[in-house]
Amino acid sequence: MADTRDSKSREGHPSCGFKSHLRHHLLKVLRSRTMPTLAEMAPRLAETGRELYGRGWAFGTAGNFSAVLQPEPLALAISRSGVDKGQLQAEQILAVDAQGRRVEGEGKPSDETVVHLAVIRERRAGAVLHTHSVWNTLLSEAAGDEGGLDLEGFEMLKGLQGVASHEHVERVPVIPNTQDYSRMSADVALALQRHPACHGLLLRGHGLYAWGRDLAEARRHVEIFEFLFEVVGRLYAASGRLKAPRAAATSATGGSHGGG
Repeated sequence: MADTRDSKSREGHPSCGFKSHLRHHLLKVLRSRTMPTLAEMAPRLAETGRELYGRGWAFGTAGNFSAVLQPEPLALAISRSGVDKGQLQAEQILAVDAQGRRVEGEGKPSDETVVHLAVIRERRAGAVLHTHSVWNTLLSEAAGDEGGLDLEGFEMLKGLQGVASHEHVERVPVIPNTQDYSRMSADVALALQRHPACHGLLLRGHGLYAWGRDLAEARRHVEIFEFLFEVVGRLYAASGRLKAPRAAATSATGGSHGGG
């Protein structure tokens, strides 16, 4: 019969604990090397912002873009508040911590930083992109009363991570817009909890939030959504389903209001 005393004594030997600690440390170092620094990520985010501007999805100072630099403790690269996205430069990207406080770079983080952080916590996303296109704004109003928009039957749905068929139904939640960003972030977190399979959401009269495991996937999701929003928006317009709420209210009252 084999004597197991030696193996048991080796398991409890101090050297085993040291080796386990060393192995954990080395794995941590290797993982950290795969995460980008702000200097590495800033040019990529700036290029993405300029591209989204060029596609007509983030005009003027609209929109904001972020990517995770490290998951623990959380560090996030995000665009500076109030900058022209068509001229977005690497120096206009800064780093914030899990509370949205600037830890690297210059300027004020985007006002919607807390919303990006909410998405990252709920979805474990690696990047979050926020756009303000014509079509996503129109559809956020058209579907606002129903609280969401269902996208189905389109081959382009297969561009969303994990979707394998045009028969997939993508529910895009629509939540109210507000200038209270703490409330907005709480509303976003709740919507994501209620719709665990969604790849994006709309703020009513405001714009799209989409995310991905990394910046490339988030960018692809924006492209897919913006394509589908334009297709659905044009179909709605052709069928008379695309109506501005204010125009409908004016028609119902038989009057109009002029601005001074």
